[in-house]
Amino acid sequence: MNSAISTRYELGTVVVGVDGSPSGGEALFWAAAEADRRGRPLLLVHGADTDTRATYTDAEAVRAVREAGGELLDESARAVRARFPALDVSGELSGQEPVSALLAAAGDRGTVVVGNRGLGGFASLTLGSVGLGVAARAGVPVVVVRGAAERPATGSVTAAVRGTQDEPWTAFAAAEAQARGAALELVSVWNVLSQVGSVATMLDDLDGMARDRVHEVKDLADRVRALHPGLVVRHHVATGTSVPGTLVDAGADTDLMVTGRSRRRLNTAPAPGRVAHALIHHAHCPVAVVPAAPTAGADTP
Repeated sequence: MNSAISTRYELGTVVVGVDGSPSGGEALFWAAAEADRRGRPLLLVHGADTDTRATYTDAEAVRAVREAGGELLDESARAVRARFPALDVSGELSGQEPVSALLAAAGDRGTVVVGNRGLGGFASLTLGSVGLGVAARAGVPVVVVRGAAERPATGSVTAAVRGTQDEPWTAFAAAEAQARGAALELVSVWNVLSQVGSVATMLDDLDGMARDRVHEVKDLADRVRALHPGLVVRHHVATGTSVPGTLVDAGADTDLMVTGRSRRRLNTAPAPGRVAHALIHHAHCPVAVVPAAPTAGADTP
């Protein structure tokens, strides 16, 4: 049996990307509510991309972009304080492009929050590009805010897991559930088609592997309960021919979907992983992608 972690995940500062888009506005207030729940500061970051602009445009245009970015941060901070007057809010105007600006601001501050579509000053960004870029490279959890803005709370946080190897980042999901007073749902998807075709695979082997998955997820649930005695933890192994599709469906009934980030393969560009990529584009709820250290070359869940 793998050794269990012995401490809870500490939820820290919330860093949110601000770009003036409707999606960015939803992310802003989601992040503010998250920081308020945690009792932690909220840092607003605007990546003005003036470092690049300065190489091909005049100083006056760069100054105008910076002024507009500063005004956007001020307006955003005022809007947040009007809704959360006790919240510690600050702003940071960066000359870098949005992904680099957020990565630089995040450090080990806690959690980065972004919208799922950038507009405003970043019209060239496509669906999920900032979220994908930050989620692939950040050393902290990244939340991409999706779903209806006024979506009613379901009282649950869902973690997409495989087994005890996901325990380090599942601790983040448990901390989120506890902060919300919500239940934690551990969901694992058993895709039998992914096991078919091997010369060594037999029906008895498949049955045994399915039982092993159930035991692994139950073991993970037990470990989380031991660390969070008051937390309601439920676990379920679903069957389906598409892991991402099954998890997207599960996101219709949860407040936050949490998944781990696959370990980067050698000689490949940073990427959040196949499942996280699909969730960032299609989930019905906000998606948290947490840096993880799964078995080399494995995807999550």
